[in-house]
Amino acid sequence: MIKETVSNWLDKYFGTSEAVLLSIILVTSVLILMTFGGVLGPLLVSIIIAFLLQGMVNKICSFGVSRPVAMSFSYIIFIVGMLSLIIGFIPLVGRQMKVLVGETPVILANIQDIVASVPEKYADYVTADQFNAIGLRVTEELGEIAEQLFSLSISSFPGLLSIVIYLILVPLLVFFMLKDKDLLVSFVSELLPSRRPVLNSIWFEMESQCSNYIRGKFIEIILVGFTSLIAFVYLDLKYAALLAMLVGLSVLVPYVGATLVTIPVLMVGYAQWGWGSEFLWLLTTYLVIQFLDGNLLVPLLFSEVVNLHPVAIISAVLIFGGIWGFWGVFFAIPLATLVNAVYKAWPISESNIVIED
Repeated sequence: MIKETVSNWLDKYFGTSEAVLLSIILVTSVLILMTFGGVLGPLLVSIIIAFLLQGMVNKICSFGVSRPVAMSFSYIIFIVGMLSLIIGFIPLVGRQMKVLVGETPVILANIQDIVASVPEKYADYVTADQFNAIGLRVTEELGEIAEQLFSLSISSFPGLLSIVIYLILVPLLVFFMLKDKDLLVSFVSELLPSRRPVLNSIWFEMESQCSNYIRGKFIEIILVGFTSLIAFVYLDLKYAALLAMLVGLSVLVPYVGATLVTIPVLMVGYAQWGWGSEFLWLLTTYLVIQFLDGNLLVPLLFSEVVNLHPVAIISAVLIFGGIWGFWGVFFAIPLATLVNAVYKAWPISESNIVIED
C-alpha cells in the first residue's frame, strides 16, 4: 500500500520530462550556492546591480535614446555612485564605528545605571534580589555585545583583500552583463530544451518579480537611509551616518529589521541626552520614519511586486538567512517568490489521477 502510494505520488509530480528537468535545475542550483556561495559573491552582487541598471537603461531607451548610449549613461552613474561611497560615505561610517566601539563601555555603564535605579522605584513589586539577578544577566549580555562589536572591528581588516576583489570584478561583470545581456540570455536558453512552457512561465514571473523587487528595495534603502541621515544630523545625534546606514539596511529584513535597529538608535540617543526632550524628539522622528516607510513607501513600491503572507516572509528570512547568511536574508523574498512560482507552475501528470463518482 505504501509502495503504491509513493509510486502514484512520484508519477503525479515527477511523471513528465519537464518536472524531472526542473528538479535537476533546482537541486543543482542549491548545491552550487551551498558549496560555492562565498566564491560566487561578486557574481551575485553584479547580477543585483545589473538588474538595477537594466531598469534605468530601459527607462532611458523609452525616451528614444539608443541602447548603447543609455547603457553608457547608466554605467557612468553606477561608477560615480560607487566612487562616492568609497571615497566619502564608507570612510565616514568606518570612523564613526571606531569611535562607537571605543565609547561602548560608557553607553553600557549608563544602561547599567538605569537597571540599578529601578529597585528604588518598584521595590513594592519586585525584590532587590530579583533586580540584582536581572542586573547581572543584563551586564553579562551587554558585555558579550561589546565583545562582539570589538571582534567585528578587528575582523574587518582581513576583509580588505575581498573588498579589492569586489572593486575590480564587480564593475567588470556589471559592464559585460549590460553590454551582452541578449547574448548571455541566449546562451543559457540554448542549454535548455526548446519546449519548456513551465520553465518559461517561471522565468517570466521571476524576471518581473525579482527585478522589480530588487529595484524597489534599493530605492527603499536609499530613501529611508537618506531621510534618517538628514533627521539624525538635524537632531545632532552622534554616529548619524552609521545609524542611518543601519536604519536603511534594516528594510532588508521585513518586520524584524526595524525592531532590531531600534535598539542601537535609542541606546545612542539615551547615552547622549538621557531622558530629555532631545531623546523624545529622536524617538518621535524615528517612529515617524518607520511609519511612513511601512504604510506609504512599501505599498507604493511593492504593491504589484510581491504578494506573500507575512508568515511566509518571516519564515523565508529565517530559513534562507540561516543557510546563506546576509545574502540569504537579502534574497529571502525573491527566493520565497521563486518557491511560490515553482509550486504554482509545477507540471502534474494527469495519467494517474482517478476521478471517482
